[in-house]
Amino acid sequence: MADWTHHHARINGIGMHWVEEGDGPLIILCHGFPHLWLSWRRQIPALVAAGWRVVAPDMRGMGQTDAPTDHHAYDVPHLVGDLVGLLDHLGEREAVFAGLDFGVFTIYDLAYIHPERVRAIIALENPAYPDTPAKAPLVEAAEWAKDHFVHIDYFQPVGPADAALNAAPREFLRKVFYALSGDYHYLDVWKHPPGTAYLDALPETPPLPWPWLEEWELEWYVSEYSRSGFTGGLNWYRAMDLRWAQRQAWRETPSLPPFFFIGSENDVDLEAWHGEDPLAAIHTQYADVRRIEMLPRAGHMIQLERPDDVSRLMVEFLDSLR
Repeated sequence: MADWTHHHARINGIGMHWVEEGDGPLIILCHGFPHLWLSWRRQIPALVAAGWRVVAPDMRGMGQTDAPTDHHAYDVPHLVGDLVGLLDHLGEREAVFAGLDFGVFTIYDLAYIHPERVRAIIALENPAYPDTPAKAPLVEAAEWAKDHFVHIDYFQPVGPADAALNAAPREFLRKVFYALSGDYHYLDVWKHPPGTAYLDALPETPPLPWPWLEEWELEWYVSEYSRSGFTGGLNWYRAMDLRWAQRQAWRETPSLPPFFFIGSENDVDLEAWHGEDPLAAIHTQYADVRRIEMLPRAGHMIQLERPDDVSRLMVEFLDSLR
């Protein structure tokens, strides 16, 4: 990592940061919240060795990429514009895009609006949009939150959640990373009553290092979020209804680029947000499903928890495109 190249540029109206390594066809890795480009550090060397030019950006609102304070700046046109602008800045017409969580949802939007820019999609954990045409996601989260704690609803008011997380970045990141992993059942967080603060709802953790996370890695996340604050990441949640409404124009249309999927048996998103049979639903959203793989003994932090398997599968997917 010490020799990896960091870039900063003005793209789509914001300052963007990314790490780039390798030569060959382009793959862009898009993280979720509360992640950073660093979440892909174990995959980057394998992809470079397989002959790919790898770009891992800090997504809008996180890391060293600018974080607009208005949640309207996190709607579909802005987020897709970031990826199109990055492609243009890199001098590339298209790329393979791989992503997790909010990152992969942005890739899905890009593939509908500009399918000519997406050579293929590699999705981790989130096989489709996590919402339905019938009900806006923030409305649905507010209904759930009448019965128990729901982080999506907790994040909605501007101010309280921002202040709580900004005051305790190390505690929050340590707890949420552990809670999202296969070492914990995240939905136990929902056992807490309405009005619970997120830091109180999250579990205590064993001391670091963990088998899949080093102490220095956590400190990297803590350092970055201590500088940037969490408002940018929370704005991705606050704009969920905006993006939901914007997706109605293409929601029932199959996505065209080749699609690959890697999931894990203990992932909370597959358990709670993608219906009763999320893998079957893949075939309704994508016209060209190439391969579906599920990994045991991992949760939502899959590329950290099972790095070798994720890297191997990604390389196999990419080799098949050639």
